[in-house]
Amino acid sequence: MTARRGAELEPAFLLHGRAYRDTSLLLEVLGREHGRIGLVARGVRGRRSRLAGLLQPFQPLAISWLARGELGTLTGAESAGRPVILSGRRLVSGFYANELLLRLLGREDPHPGLFNRYGRLLDELAGGTSEAVALRGFERDLLAALGYGLPLKHDTAGDPVEAGRWYRYDPAQGVLPADAAGGERGLVTGATLLALAADQLDDTSARAARDLMRAALRPHLGARPLKSRELYARYQTTGEDSDGASSGQS
Repeated sequence: MTARRGAELEPAFLLHGRAYRDTSLLLEVLGREHGRIGLVARGVRGRRSRLAGLLQPFQPLAISWLARGELGTLTGAESAGRPVILSGRRLVSGFYANELLLRLLGREDPHPGLFNRYGRLLDELAGGTSEAVALRGFERDLLAALGYGLPLKHDTAGDPVEAGRWYRYDPAQGVLPADAAGGERGLVTGATLLALAADQLDDTSARAARDLMRAALRPHLGARPLKSRELYARYQTTGEDSDGASSGQS
């Protein structure tokens, strides 16, 4: 017999929701204590429901739920803070982060630290932090939380990374010394690797680390494209660098 599970007023964020039957929603939620949770929110699309406007991405929530099988039932929800307001490219970057969590997290695998890190990302995107800096740091910390931390301070031979040298990142091996004169693509300086490791990226180094993080995420995301990249294309103008949602694509 499947054990009954649930929580009362668990801090949470909605990652994704879609219509289910006439008046309900199927939700994917990130909870602080239970990780990614699949829930049915019954009747919330009805005219008298007070939850329809509350169950939105980037809105801090406190949710109550019960489950016996894979999907649980939302039994209550209330606001746990002011919604994070994102627009334009930063909105798509938020959707990109949500999609990473949906693709990489297993159901009910708790990551309280990652929950807090996601909240920090939203604050960064809503504030003045560079999108590239915010996303590179989140990608790095997401992989680390899942047990795939990047060895950025030493190369594959065990030698310390040198700020003035060039390197490339191989997902199967790690950091490899490289020769920029050979025309190899996707190279980064040791200074960028060390800044990423120390959480001291600036906009320039964060943009330089984009291909590295793309390579690091690729084995875990698989071949299926991220939908947020397609959405990002709507905001991209001619000549504009694609550092937002496209940064994690394989």
